[in-house]
Amino acid sequence: MPVEFRLPDLGEGITEGEIIEVLVHEGDEVEDGQTVLIIETDKATAEVPSPVTGTVKEIRVKAGQTARVGEVLIVFLKAGEGREEPEARPPQKEREEREEGGGKLFKKSGEPPSGGVAEESKKKEDLPAGTFAGPVAAAPSTRRLARELGVDISRVKPSGPGGRVTPEDVREFAEGLKRPEAKVTQGPPPAVKTEPEETAAPREFEHAPGGVERIPLRSVRRSTAKHVAMAWSQIPHVTHTDVADISQIEAFRHKHVEHVAAQGGVLSLTVFAIKAAAAALKKFPFFNSSIDMDSEEIVVKHYHNIGFAVDTDRGLLVPVIRGVDCKSIYDIAVELKELTEKTRQGRATREDLSGGTFTITNIGSIGGTGLSPIINYPEVAILGMAQARLQPVVIGDEKNFEIVPRLILPLGVTFDHRVLDGAEAARFLTTIIDELQDPERLLMSS
Repeated sequence: MPVEFRLPDLGEGITEGEIIEVLVHEGDEVEDGQTVLIIETDKATAEVPSPVTGTVKEIRVKAGQTARVGEVLIVFLKAGEGREEPEARPPQKEREEREEGGGKLFKKSGEPPSGGVAEESKKKEDLPAGTFAGPVAAAPSTRRLARELGVDISRVKPSGPGGRVTPEDVREFAEGLKRPEAKVTQGPPPAVKTEPEETAAPREFEHAPGGVERIPLRSVRRSTAKHVAMAWSQIPHVTHTDVADISQIEAFRHKHVEHVAAQGGVLSLTVFAIKAAAAALKKFPFFNSSIDMDSEEIVVKHYHNIGFAVDTDRGLLVPVIRGVDCKSIYDIAVELKELTEKTRQGRATREDLSGGTFTITNIGSIGGTGLSPIINYPEVAILGMAQARLQPVVIGDEKNFEIVPRLILPLGVTFDHRVLDGAEAARFLTTIIDELQDPERLLMSS
């Protein structure tokens, strides 16, 4: 009988992906494992293989379409089978198949989901106002987000497939709690407002000469928009700035850049910053932590996975170099180049783009005299690097001095004030500066 291939649970709270390319046509013969689709999520681009050997019976998606977890993408006929129609299934069974149950997407016939029919049979009027009947289908990351935002997930109205609660549902519910006039009910929707929402784009210019263009937020850009908005709303950001004299380390870099390039690496200033940050994180471990507001605990990580921001044609992505404190300058230079190329080519995996404990963003190649970056939640700090420039520097004291040209690098560390204070940030950044100003010291930490 026909095999309906659905978008599987992608983990990490990912609920949908954008179809980038459909590589087959209806009627095509395919082999088990053959790539039939390319899909992009907010984490990475992935090739989707055929689950069977047979024929493509029906394609239900197209390039540019957004597919949600549990949605049928392609219908296949196994080799040797006729073209009979798919067995009709009642809506209840369809819902059960798509509901979370330990990550299962296909359930055996007649097998109810965990918590099953008994709970489904509860009358809604027996439940507190705003509570939805039945077990709550949500990924672990969504449940964790609900705890962090102080949201009772059973009161959140689901919008995902099969009654699944998505991270967006939780955030919208949390925003509603912040508004005094907001009420959680299951009654009829409120009357339509006559005045436009403050967050809506003004429409009075829609028909002006030249017109406007509306471009949907997709994949990486949409994920970035939600992520930074959530980070900005949840984290009290403070930025401490200073400068480093990197004249010595720049001379060292020029001396060894060709040798490292011949070995497959790129000896950029970011490489040294990553190594310097690792040394500072060891000395100040709270910068290598996250905060669990549900348990009111600071979670200190005793491993050092440093992410670095990469500007791509799809938006900003942050691949992660793991175990930086155990790697040499050479190792980091090679891995940084490999990860940068994979990320810009859309080949980075979810593992490449997750698991970071601290992030560095470097806009120096573009310009800028300083920046105040947004923390990469759930981390508690981020290091920003602007453009290094030759500047006149006074060396000596007021009685005996000289003015010399030095290469000065502006730096800024943005931190979560719930976990860290200004004095700690000043000491942390001073440690990074000391490392960057002394190549021998930096190499000794390898």
